[in-house]
Amino acid sequence: MNRTLGQMIAVLAVMAGTSGLAVAADAAKGKEKADQACAACHGKDGNTPIDPSYPKLAGQYEDYLVRALRDYASDQRKNAIMGAQAKGLTRADIENLAAYYASLPGKLTHKR
Repeated sequence: MNRTLGQMIAVLAVMAGTSGLAVAADAAKGKEKADQACAACHGKDGNTPIDPSYPKLAGQYEDYLVRALRDYASDQRKNAIMGAQAKGLTRADIENLAAYYASLPGKLTHKR
């Protein structure tokens, strides 16, 4: 194999291995989606849910929010309301929502 072909194969292998990397989340788009889909139940600020049993989302860890929404969407986590909401979200929506809520001041008592 000549050197140029070998280099091309190496570049393609690297590109194939990194093609699944996520694009940086957009908290501004997350806010737009949150205002449309989440604020009615979790509060406009993410800290004032309409029912005390609903979680406060502001200040939650971004990776936790992504995982929770993906689990609701796949029915690995069960809740009729959240399952229906999460199934309508794209991967970008989930990442943007998580970035937005993680950026808000919350009332978490344990920090990483």
